Amino acid sequence: MTRVIAYHSMTRGMLLHSTPTAGRLGFPKTKGIVMSSVKMLTLLSVLALPTIVEAKPPLREVKEIDNELYYIAIANEISEYCPSISGRRLKAIGVLWGLKSQANKLGYSDNEIRAYVDSDAEKDRMRAKGEAYLAQHGVTYENPNSFCTLGRAEIERNSAIGVYLRAN
Repeated sequence: MTRVIAYHSMTRGMLLHSTPTAGRLGFPKTKGIVMSSVKMLTLLSVLALPTIVEAKPPLREVKEIDNELYYIAIANEISEYCPSISGRRLKAIGVLWGLKSQANKLGYSDNEIRAYVDSDAEKDRMRAKGEAYLAQHGVTYENPNSFCTLGRAEIERNSAIGVYLRAN
């Protein structure tokens, strides 16, 4: 008993001279302020999370989706203008379903995906990008054989475009 009283009085004297005063549960008040600040920051970050999640880039900026659509579009154009090359349509359809699923997993709704695919501005952008690629490789609409030349080269290289093409 003497020991407890001596220890208690010794502790009491130390607490009176210590800078931060004891708050609830024996923690100094400065710790309480820090802890409440941490709790507040945690709460604010949790509340802001839906806003951060909703702030996703337009689908045109999601390269793994936009680029694959571009490759399929180029392959389709080649198969339309070159009679000796056909498009691997079932492969393309399977990839398109996979892209839709991937976009859904990234948080895009079916309506957002449909709006991107049906957008006239996106179609114009994709067409301009595709025509630039074709022109860069010497393809002209006046010379359908130029589509065949590019198509055969893409198939031979097994490129991202070539995998959607088959020589007849």
